[in-house]
Order: sequence, then structure tokens, then C-alpha cells
Amino acid sequence: MTYPQLSLYIDGEFIHGGGRREQDVLNPATGQVIGQLPHATREDLDRALAAAARAFTTWKKSSPMERSKVLRKVAELARERAQDIGRGITMDQGKPLAESVGEVVACSEHAEWHAEECRRIYGRVIPARNDSVRQMVLREPVGVVAAFSPWNFPFNQAIRKIAAAVGAGCTIVLKGPEDAPSGVVALARLFHDAGLPAGVLNIVWGVPSEVSDHLIDSPVVRKITFTGSVPVGKMLAAKAAALMKRSTMELGGHAPVIICDDADIDAAIKMLVPYKFRNAGQVCVSPTRFFVQEGVYERFVADFVGRTQGLKVGDGLLPDTKMGPLAQQRRVGAVAGFIDDARERGATVLTGGAPIPGAGNFFSPTLIADLPEDSRLMNEEPFGPVAGILRFKTIDEVLARANRLPFGLAAYAFTGSNRNAHALSTGLEAGMVTINHLGLALAETPFGGIKDSGIGSEGGTETFDGYLNTKFVTQMN
Repeated sequence: MTYPQLSLYIDGEFIHGGGRREQDVLNPATGQVIGQLPHATREDLDRALAAAARAFTTWKKSSPMERSKVLRKVAELARERAQDIGRGITMDQGKPLAESVGEVVACSEHAEWHAEECRRIYGRVIPARNDSVRQMVLREPVGVVAAFSPWNFPFNQAIRKIAAAVGAGCTIVLKGPEDAPSGVVALARLFHDAGLPAGVLNIVWGVPSEVSDHLIDSPVVRKITFTGSVPVGKMLAAKAAALMKRSTMELGGHAPVIICDDADIDAAIKMLVPYKFRNAGQVCVSPTRFFVQEGVYERFVADFVGRTQGLKVGDGLLPDTKMGPLAQQRRVGAVAGFIDDARERGATVLTGGAPIPGAGNFFSPTLIADLPEDSRLMNEEPFGPVAGILRFKTIDEVLARANRLPFGLAAYAFTGSNRNAHALSTGLEAGMVTINHLGLALAETPFGGIKDSGIGSEGGTETFDGYLNTKFVTQMN
């Protein structure tokens, strides 16, 4: 299978070669080099910034109907090309092909949602105290956006930022994930073919710290949006704040799952096992800390282990694969470190617990019980196919334990009681709480966290908030 050509995308032009530094792109299932990714020079970065600044002078005045038309065309093209784009994502990121194709198809909905919502960016008229005065609130695009998107959902996370910026009337320079770049290059092609004017979208690659410093420092950039780890997000947010640039931060999580005695255990297990191990657990909203009430603990654990052991791990391009490799070799050692720490502290590995021998970055799906509260797995986001399972007695107790960490992205609960559901939905400290089903990340719903897990939301009617300035105009006739 042919891996796609990789390039920069600057001022409407796809660029590669020219003596630029190139980075090997590896297939995480085989360890083989499958492509070469060109890094942007400083001149390339300056050209992208200049193109975005120039394009903003006209794009900010564009009709919402024009923006909507482009986004609708992107959605149409994404569905048409989903198989090819998904294959590229599986080759460089590792997730099963069905997940990759599903990511692309789902993101066509994000393009359509923004196409609709960008036509509804409303201001308002405020009744004045003097009948000779008119008071208006206008919503105007903030300007050039610097965006940084991650490797775990390379297509999904990038299109959320691009669609919001484009729909709001902003222009954008995006640095995608160098480890899994094909989906972002495909996105540039979609917007290019959909008729987006040159300079509105620009894609660059390079050493992350060097690119982020260059873009954030530029006076051209007025807005920063980042999806990634908490430590990096804090650094970028601090840098942006020092320059009085607004930021949207979608950072890591360590999601609790609460299983009450009165929950439908069969339904919960059926939903949670594939959800826990999708994308090999490399998901910011992945359920990681499973708190199970004493009355159903033994049954839940037995069923959870049984279903987990039945997962087929392998190359994402093989049709029967249910979980692919970790995206990078470094993640294998990182995940193993959590398990070694748990064993040293007396925890019980119920299944898995080790890398899978052979080529590729494969790790066995892992469940661990009897974890002490000071174990790494109970305090740090594992970002891999590993979960801890613990007992609890009361709702008040489990809320205190679930809320103990500084993270606040997603939380899950399963209960048959409206009383419990109310207590959990109001008591859990998270930006997103889903009860008795898995209802996150839809185009029409906000996606974002609180506490250390971020600032702001993407998606839903909140999607444009970070991309618009509020201007008050008062005029006396």
C-alpha cells in the first residue's frame, strides 16, 4: 500500500523537497520507515505567518455563506476520501483501520456543524437609556491563529481547530503531529480542493518547541489553541498569557469510571471494554480509574477481564484487529513503567502487563487491581492500554476519590438510580460527565475540561467563543 506524499502547505501551495530537513515517518506496527516529512525553515514559518496575515484582511470580511460553503464541501470530500485518508492514518498512527476511517467520517460532521453555526454568529442590540443612542455588540474574528494538534487523533483534533477558525473568519497556521502527519496533509488537500482562499489555512512541521516559540512570539498571531499534555499546555499558556494572547487548551485527563451496585453490568462492560482500549488507550478521555461498588465488584472484574482477554491485538490494517500498536516506541517503555510501579507497590495484574514480543510497538491490554492511592497509575495519566480497578462503598467516598486529582476532563458513571445519577453528575469535577452511555465528542456538544485539563471548549455552540472578539459600539444620532 502506498503512503501519501507529505508536504508543507503555505499560501495555497503544497511544498516539499528544496533541501529542507526531513524526518522519517515510521509505521508503528512494523517499525519501518514509510515516509519523509519536510520541516519548515524559519523562512517557511515567516511566509506562513505573512500569508495568514494577508489573507485575514479579506477573509474576516467574507460572508458567512461563503465560509459555510467551503466547510460543507470539506465534509463532502472527507466522506468521499475517508478510506484513503484512514489508511494513511493507520499506517503512521497505528489504530485499526475501522477506527481511522470512522475518525474521518465523524469529522465530516464537525465540518458540517461549523458550516451551520458560522451562519449564526450573532451580535445584539442593547436598549439605550437615551433614545438618541444606539448600542450594539459585535462579534468579530480575533485574527491569525496558531494551532497545535496531537498525534492520537490527527484528523479529528486538527479539523476542530481549523473549522472553528475558518468559520469564525480567522486565518490559521497549524503545526500538526510529526509522528502521524498524513491526516493533516489530507485535511489541507480537502480545504484546498474545497476552494478555501490561499493563506487562510497553512500547515507547517518541525521541531515542536522551535515552531511553537516562533509562532507564539510573532506579533501577527492573536490566538493560541493547543491539544496535548498538561505540562506542555501550561508552558504554552504561560507564554501566550505573557504576550496577552488568548488561548484554548484541551489538555490531559485521568478519567474516573464509577460503577454502582445498581448498574446494568452487562451493558457497562459491553461499552467500556472497546472504549477503554480504542486507539490502544491513547485517548485524553480514556477511562482509566475504575471505581466499582463492593456489591458488584467481583462480577464486574471477572467480566471485564474476560472481555479484555478476547481482544485481538495486531496491525491496524488487518481486518480482525481490535487494538493496534502504541504510536511510538517510547510509549512502550512509558506504559511498562506504570505496571512496574504497580507491581512494586503490591498491586495485582489481572491480565496483560507486558509488551508483546516481535516487531512493532505492541502492548497487551492490561487491567490492574488492588492499587494503592499513591501508585503512579492512580495519579498520572497512563495514555496507554492499562486501567486500574478499585472498590468503593459509598457515593460520597467515591466522589472524593474521583475528584482527588488535579485533572478534570471527562468522567463516567453507571447506575440505575436517578438519585445516584444526580449526585454523580453534580458532584464529579469534570468538564464532561456521561452517565449510562458514552456520549462525548459529538460535533454539537462542547468538548473541554476544567482544572489542569484545560481552558475553553471546542464543539457545540461554544465552539467559536475563543475565536471572536466582542466589540461594543455606541452611537448617538
